[in-house]
Amino acid sequence: MADELRITRGPSKGGAPAARRRDATAEDVEGWVRAAAAAATAKSDDDVVVLQVGEVLGVCDWFVICSGRNARQVRAIAEEVEHLVADGDGPRPRRIEGLSEAEWVLLDYGDIVVHVFAEEARRFYDLERLWADVPRLDLDLEPS
Repeated sequence: MADELRITRGPSKGGAPAARRRDATAEDVEGWVRAAAAAATAKSDDDVVVLQVGEVLGVCDWFVICSGRNARQVRAIAEEVEHLVADGDGPRPRRIEGLSEAEWVLLDYGDIVVHVFAEEARRFYDLERLWADVPRLDLDLEPS
């Protein structure tokens, strides 16, 4: 796995390093973002939001924000995200945090960070409001 990754600098000021597959293009990464969003939509009828944070954050380029009604659904969303991103020739997460508690699961893909919240935690942290000034990706996804 280590030979698949390289350290790259994003377009942001400060350019914090992020892992990216050696052969990944910006289009590949956006495809993985869309796969993560589609996975979340498939497992939840809550709103899925994708924010392009690279210009202001410097740690990653994308946030995918979604939520589930209970711990079981939060875990199911996180597992589906991991599965669909990998099925799209995407990377495995570098790190997964919070899966056992399932209040706020974070899947760190380097260029992409997926936040899977329990509904109450999503309302409390309100990342959409915190990052309201960054561009959003139009998904055109329908819940299944």
